[in-house]
Amino acid sequence: MLLYFRLLKESFAFAMNALRNNKLRTMLSLLGVTIGIFSIIAVLAAVDSLDKKIKADLSTLDKNTIYLTSQSFGPTEVPRWKREHFPKVNFEEYQYLKGSLNHVENTCFQYFTSNQNIKQESKTVSAVNMVPVTSEFVDIQRMEFSEGRFFNEAESNAGKQVVVLGYDIAKSLFEDFDPIGKTVRMYGQQFTVIGVTKKKGSGMDLGGGDDTSAFFPSTFLRRIYGDNNPQVLPVIIIKPEKGVDMDALKGEIAQKLRNVRGVKQGDIDNFFINVLSGFTDLIDGIIGNLKIGGWIISLFSLLVGGFGIANIMFVSVKERTSLIGIQKSLGAKNKFILFQFLFEAVILCVIGGIVGLFLVWIIALILTKVLDFEFVLGIGNIILGTSLAAVIGLIAGILPAISASRLDPVEAIRSGM
Repeated sequence: MLLYFRLLKESFAFAMNALRNNKLRTMLSLLGVTIGIFSIIAVLAAVDSLDKKIKADLSTLDKNTIYLTSQSFGPTEVPRWKREHFPKVNFEEYQYLKGSLNHVENTCFQYFTSNQNIKQESKTVSAVNMVPVTSEFVDIQRMEFSEGRFFNEAESNAGKQVVVLGYDIAKSLFEDFDPIGKTVRMYGQQFTVIGVTKKKGSGMDLGGGDDTSAFFPSTFLRRIYGDNNPQVLPVIIIKPEKGVDMDALKGEIAQKLRNVRGVKQGDIDNFFINVLSGFTDLIDGIIGNLKIGGWIISLFSLLVGGFGIANIMFVSVKERTSLIGIQKSLGAKNKFILFQFLFEAVILCVIGGIVGLFLVWIIALILTKVLDFEFVLGIGNIILGTSLAAVIGLIAGILPAISASRLDPVEAIRSGM
């Protein structure tokens, strides 16, 4: 064990000596490893941070939440020309399903629609995410409020011109003033502010729920657009009871809607039952593909880095040929020489890897400060980066180390004279 500590100490000293005496050559050789480790860990850290953020945003929703609509949220075998002729779900179907489905905790109606501007006196917020929904949405989304409340069933059914503002929208329009009871203008009409959502940070909740959304009764929008207007996509959101048999529930939904629409036996469903868990599986697939792409791109940098380390190690063997001969003549075994150069290659690569990790950490701090997004360099990625650098060192240093260990001591001493 003491021998290996001695080897490690001497190899570290040789590696540091190489850095000091041949700064430019060593830095250029380490650059490939640094860039390779930086590329892989930066991509993995970015993807992991995005994955963590998406899952945190979707955690407010039950993964079994169903989105019943004329569009599929993921890949489908139904041809596009058929999907384009599917009728949109409507308010009457929502009311029918709400009153007839079993083992359902809540059902609400929503429109996916285009962004709008909201004005308050001289101030305007552009491209606000508009969320026209029925009153049950607050329970399905598990919304929290910093001020006020959500609209109730009576206000929802009547299409009252009331609005719940996202935290950032309220802050932009009213600054530090209390917005409750004040009016804002959207869709060319006045709406009374009755609530402000609790700040969540940037997210991707389906159907809104983030700080840049405005929530108001869907019945108001029905009066403007109707159910078949191309500017809106109606959706029925169904939240099942816990522990329910999802296949049975989906079968019940499909059968009831087919009966209402008069779909003939043998014909395909002219609607899609999108389950949120399927959407998260799709996201997991995309995240996985991003990681694979990052690995493929970064491996080229690591390959170049490996060649650079191998080159510097062959040069190191050449420069220290006489020293190797002296060590062997004094009794040093081939294994000692082999490990000495292997450790040196690993140490050089780990140094390059640490520099790459340090750059990722610095950029992560900057991006977290600049963007409203937490860029996290996890301990797993740090261990992966360091281990990967060590493996590259082993692979790149093995041939130079073998060539050094096989030198004849007499010839090695003579060549240095």
